[in-house]
Amino acid sequence: MALGGDGLADRTLWGGTQSMQAHYLGHVVFYVKDLGQSLSFYRDLVGFQEIGTTFGGKAVALTSGRTHHEILLIEVGSAPAPLSGVRRGLYHIGIKIGDNLEALRAAKEELEQRNIPISGMSDHTVTQSLYLHDPDGNEVELYVDAPGIDWKQNPQAVLAPIKPLNI
Repeated sequence: MALGGDGLADRTLWGGTQSMQAHYLGHVVFYVKDLGQSLSFYRDLVGFQEIGTTFGGKAVALTSGRTHHEILLIEVGSAPAPLSGVRRGLYHIGIKIGDNLEALRAAKEELEQRNIPISGMSDHTVTQSLYLHDPDGNEVELYVDAPGIDWKQNPQAVLAPIKPLNI
């Protein structure tokens, strides 16, 4: 399957045969303007646990408990903000927040109670998702897996058309 006509389907693009096998995405590192605001978002709102600080108190590692850390926040102050709109680079991160639609409804209610704007809601067939932005403008997808959909048995379900989500 070719993606975007960029030769991404060419398995020899990087020279030779594949020898590595990804196990899972381990962590994401964000440069942030205000460590306190970002920590409040990812720890106090989304629910990651703080592991500790480093870089003289200018960075904080966070975990969900799955691995040593999934997010590292590094304060860079007034450095330029990420570009908005369509561009190269990171589009968004997805964070699984539960195992059923009730968990997503509860998250939606909490966001609304805290007056945190929800920028989108989508049914991706394999997941249902809410979208919002962190204090630095990075898009964050909060999602739950759809019940009864086994994407491993039906990988094409991952590419199903996106539908509106009404919860």
